[in-house]
Amino acid sequence: MSWAQTAIDGVALGAAYALVALGFVLILNAAGAVNFAQGDLVMAGGFAAIVFAGLLPIDNVGVPGLALAPLVVVAGGASGWLIAEIAYRPLRHHPPVAVFISTIAVGIMLQHGANGLFGAAERRTPPLVAGDALTADGLTISLQSMAIVGTAAVVILLLHLLLERTQLGRRLRAAAEDAEMARALGIAVRRLTGLAFALGAGLAALAGLLLANVYFVTPTAGLAFMLKAYIAVTIGGWGSLRGAVIGAFLVAMFEVVASRLWTATIADALLYVVLLLVLLLRPEGLFGEAAGRRA
Repeated sequence: MSWAQTAIDGVALGAAYALVALGFVLILNAAGAVNFAQGDLVMAGGFAAIVFAGLLPIDNVGVPGLALAPLVVVAGGASGWLIAEIAYRPLRHHPPVAVFISTIAVGIMLQHGANGLFGAAERRTPPLVAGDALTADGLTISLQSMAIVGTAAVVILLLHLLLERTQLGRRLRAAAEDAEMARALGIAVRRLTGLAFALGAGLAALAGLLLANVYFVTPTAGLAFMLKAYIAVTIGGWGSLRGAVIGAFLVAMFEVVASRLWTATIADALLYVVLLLVLLLRPEGLFGEAAGRRA
């Protein structure tokens, strides 16, 4: 495998990680709390895609992943809204550790639920698009990798436009920066917090659809995704959406390159060494952090 091929694989993986990390930061900024179920929502998104693919066959050929994506995002969004209502809202005035524990509990329930319904074996989601890989100058570029990058790019652009160019986005940012002032201005903070959870969970579910075709999905896969998102956000800057995206790509490239040089196990260990170095040398991350948000 050439280094150019490694870079291509890293970009595709980073695009999916970016969706997970963005959802993580959206919820963090809106609620001031870490949703530790975020990784398990990625796992749940993968299994949701498998269920929808079985329910909606097209002439016994199967449904392409792109057709499943809206259903998966809606299902993930509904799950995020429910998590906001049962695991965040009743505990929002308690110490932050209460919300951490409640979202961990939600993640464990998702794991056991998936294990009971689907078993522990690896499953695979349908590809986003069908077709043979493209080859040029010794490089192999799968249509799935291209579709992952393209889908993530479109979603990230739409999210940017939502937050920066719409009245809803401005209200979301206002509620995240100062909830009490936003309430005084007549902004429905409760609804916006629920929306942030829904958007974050929808992004996680979409990432599950994208990742599970290449890397498969198991009921216990969520923990790894959660840790990768946490590391990406820490590297990029706690609370920074731009930092989350850049951090996600850095994590993915490091993971792919280190796996090529050594093994996946060593790559994971070295990633945590890098995380410790970042915390020691630049704890605010590459793009700073929102005060008081570090867990």
